[in-house]
Amino acid sequence: MKVGNRHYRSIWFDEAARRVRVIDQRWLPHEFRVVDLRNRDDFVTAIAEMWVRGAPLIGATAAYAVAVQMLLDPSDLSLEESWEILLQTRPTAINLRWALDDMRSHLAPLPPDDRPAAAFRRAAEICDADVETNRLIGTHGLRLIRDVAARKKPGEPVNILTHCNAGWLATVDWGTATSPIYQAAAAGIDIHVWVDETRPRNQGAHLTAWEMNSAGIPHSLVVDNAGGHLMQHGLVDLVIVGSDRTTADGDVCNKIGTYLKALAARDNGVPFYVGLPSPTIDWTIGDGLKGIPIEERDPEEVTRVFGVNASGDWDSVRITPEGVRARNFAFDVTPARFVTGLITERGICKASEAGLLGLFPERAAA
Repeated sequence: MKVGNRHYRSIWFDEAARRVRVIDQRWLPHEFRVVDLRNRDDFVTAIAEMWVRGAPLIGATAAYAVAVQMLLDPSDLSLEESWEILLQTRPTAINLRWALDDMRSHLAPLPPDDRPAAAFRRAAEICDADVETNRLIGTHGLRLIRDVAARKKPGEPVNILTHCNAGWLATVDWGTATSPIYQAAAAGIDIHVWVDETRPRNQGAHLTAWEMNSAGIPHSLVVDNAGGHLMQHGLVDLVIVGSDRTTADGDVCNKIGTYLKALAARDNGVPFYVGLPSPTIDWTIGDGLKGIPIEERDPEEVTRVFGVNASGDWDSVRITPEGVRARNFAFDVTPARFVTGLITERGICKASEAGLLGLFPERAAA
């Protein structure tokens, strides 16, 4: 996507500088910062402290982390240590394990001297595949928006509610939930996006709103608890969210608060869709409530707000009484029965084992 007049991916290898570079998302929307990741520790910090976030981007970042480590030490021990260390950075996003498994399977059979070049090639392929996958998610999701638009009166926009940030900043490019939105805007469809603030880290307010504003897409920022009200009053035509892990039975784990949106959507007859690339599917788990580990983060993300103050300086402000205990669950699980459909790179299916296997029949044999 474009920032100003320049096209950016969220992660890339700068050939001239021989560095892996990422957009440091902690500073958005107030500052656009690009940083170099020079060693494995840099990558671990970037993932764990959410310089980068979003399941597909976490996977791509982990792939490049292995590549950089292979430059420094291409030994078998280094490869195994990298897999172990990086896997611990974010426990919920399944793309992390998928990318690490992929890199290890590609590199382990090679002699150490061949691993650095092969690792960078494979990391680049993972990134390119993510871009194409997300473009295709948008192509399939666009049909849903067209169908709604066809039933609208002239001048009435299609109102889409999204949660957290499943935009291009959460992927290498395009985004998952936002890819249909970007493609609908490009097709000239009149759309309006309801952007959930998404406490406690405010990825909707900071990132999705910034993306929509940069792309010139009409949008309104709302507090997390406004979604049900909007649906009750007919102000939401469909909900499209992303996924950090989807089970083989179609349960969806996504940013905390997604489940509540799904409940409100069901009660008000609003279609609830999930945009997800296939590496986000965890084929080893059926029941998401029992099988998906839910990351719990620093309570200060709940008790404090980080932003720019009236003087234009970055500041952290406590918003609770001193000494208050907080729990900070980062994700929740939406059972498949509340999901209207899953939008993948191969098409749209029901949130069920049969639906997913219909699009990915090769997994039945596996």
